[in-house]
This record gives sequence, structure tokens and C-alpha cells, in this order.
Amino acid sequence: MMNTPPKDRASREQESREAESREQSWIPPSSLPDPHSRPSLVHRYIRTSAMGQADPVNVSNAFREGWTPVTGAEYPELKILSDPGSRYPDSIEIGGLLLCSALASKMKARTEYFSRMTQAQIKSVNDQFEAEEDPRLRTMFRDHTSKVTRGFGSGERSMRPGPPSET
Repeated sequence: MMNTPPKDRASREQESREAESREQSWIPPSSLPDPHSRPSLVHRYIRTSAMGQADPVNVSNAFREGWTPVTGAEYPELKILSDPGSRYPDSIEIGGLLLCSALASKMKARTEYFSRMTQAQIKSVNDQFEAEEDPRLRTMFRDHTSKVTRGFGSGERSMRPGPPSET
């Protein structure tokens, strides 16, 4: 004996979730494609030209930092998007931006270097500020905290839509 579905039930082919699904919002496509990530490598686009003018200084600085152009053979899915007549024919250049890669460990060390440099500058400014400040006439106070709020805070009641609240 065969199992037949009840007659009052719709078949699976007739059911659709299109009516139940939310409308997808449209976002513009990225003008620069993201390469597939590779272990121990980070990627970045380096400016080779701006407004039709070559920028060899920027490219040279990037190469000295450790960035190397990736070849189209490494990323064949991106080679088809590369600009024709590029200054780097074996590499991937899109709109004056050259796709480069670097060792993740080297770029982590670079980031840590600049972080230490920034902290030293902040400390220098704070030390100079304290040296020039007369403790008897304290007029400036430092507050090295940030505050994130959402919506309308207590001090912004006049901005709240609707009638004013009674407090």
C-alpha cells in the first residue's frame, strides 16, 4: 500500500518561501575585489597613480615597507578585472591601485611600531601639559575616556520628537 499525501495539503513543490522572506536591501558592489585570503599573508591596494599622474614615490615607499605586487597567476579570478595597458602587466592593477601582499607577521610588527610611536607622542604631550600647568590655577582637566550613547541622552530632551516629558 502506498502512502499518499492528504488531499487538503499542498505539495512540497508548490510551497514557496518567497512570500515569507524579507526584502533584501541593495548595496553597491565594491569597486575593488577582495582577494581570497591566504594563510600568513595580508593584502592591500597601493596607489600607483592619481588623476592620471603616476605616483612612483608612493609605490616605492610601499615596496620598502614590505609590500610586493601579486601576480595574475596567483589570483586568476582577479586578473580578468585588471586594467589593460597597466604599468605592471603581470600584476593586478585596477583604476590606479595595485594589489599587493605582505607577510602578516611583518605587518603586525609595523602596526605595533606605529602604536608605540603614537603612545610616546601622547605621553610627550601630556608630560608637557603637566609641566606647564600651575597646580594652584588648574583650569584644564584631562579626561581620557570616551563615551558612546545611542538614542537621545538626558541632556538632549529638546531634540526628542513629540511633546516634552514631565520630569
